[in-house]
Order: sequence, then structure tokens, then C-alpha cells
Amino acid sequence: MIRVLVAEDQSAVRAGLVLILRSAPDIEVTGEAADGEQAVALARALRPDVVLMDVQMPRLDGVSATRRIVAESLADVLVLTTFDLDEYVFGALRAGAAGFLLKNAEARDLIEAVRTVARGEGVVAPAVTRRLIAEFAARPVRGTRADPAVLEDLTRREREVLSCLGEGLSNAAVAARLDMAEATVKTHVSRLLGKLGLRSRVQAAVLAQELGI
Repeated sequence: MIRVLVAEDQSAVRAGLVLILRSAPDIEVTGEAADGEQAVALARALRPDVVLMDVQMPRLDGVSATRRIVAESLADVLVLTTFDLDEYVFGALRAGAAGFLLKNAEARDLIEAVRTVARGEGVVAPAVTRRLIAEFAARPVRGTRADPAVLEDLTRREREVLSCLGEGLSNAAVAARLDMAEATVKTHVSRLLGKLGLRSRVQAAVLAQELGI
């Protein structure tokens, strides 16, 4: 059973999200938060598998809430966005969000996105994610620049997997391209994230884009 915390300040929208999620037999909504502070507090108390996080919320915005939740390893965060590609979305990515979902997504896509993140695959809706990653990577980041030297500790296979992540591929797609078992891909992803000091595969995808691999 996938335990989900829904963080959305608009009560009608939140109720709709909860209704959709509860229609899935393998998903349990463990809590609802109306602002970022409450989202962090409930994540600490309930320890859900996934937090469905709206970006713009009162008291504490979704980016800051995501940063706290990820830093404390409380849950994986799936960010809800209108896909304006504004600084809130980019901030959430830097904060370690596991994936992004359009607010107008179909019910089945919402459910599958939650399942995808719960499996440890943060790349949701590959076509959308590739566009997000590309536009994010194209923007200058104040005070930071990807250093190719970070790749030195990666094996050849891990670099190949990282390159695939940069294209927004899922574990299954990476496995098919590199002729590996999906479980092996998952192991490579876990190892390269550890070596690179990253919190999510989406961050790895951005790094791959920034380094041009």
C-alpha cells in the first residue's frame, strides 16, 4: 500500500485529489495539509511514502516545504505545477523533488505518477519532464556550475545510465536501451546518485543535461 500525504491549499482541489487517489486500491491517503508548514509537520508525524505537494501555498511555500521534507528523508515529493516553468518549479527541482505533475492531469495519470514516484522513479511523464529538464538546464544558475570532474568516480555503465536519465527515460526504458534487467538499472541509479551526492533522479537528469552527456 502506497501512503500519500496531499498538500494543497485550495480545499476543493485538495478534495478532488484525495477522491482520485482513494479510488486506487493500492493507494492510501494518510493526511491532508492546507499549507507548507502543516505539510512538513504531517510528513514528520505520518511518514508517508509520497507527498503530493502544491508549489504555491501559504505560510511556507511548496519549495521550502519540499526542501525540508527531502533533507529529513521523510518522503519522496511529487510536485504539482501549472507548468509555467517559473522559479518555484526550478527551486523545487533543486530542493530534491522526485517528480512533477501537471495540475490538469487526468485521474489515471495522477495515480500512475504517484505509483512511479513510490517505485523510486522520479521521472514522471517523460515528454513533459524532458522539456522541463531542458529548459531548466538552459538557465544560468547563480553561483554554481556543473563540474565534469564529478563523473570521474562513475563506472562506464553508470555514465550510460546517467545519460539515459538526462533524456527523461524510465527504468524500464533504460533497461531496454542498455539491454539490462530493470532491477540492475535501479541499482545503478541508486549508486550513481550516492556517488554524485544527489537526492533524486530528476536532479541527476539535470546534471546530465548540464554536462552534455
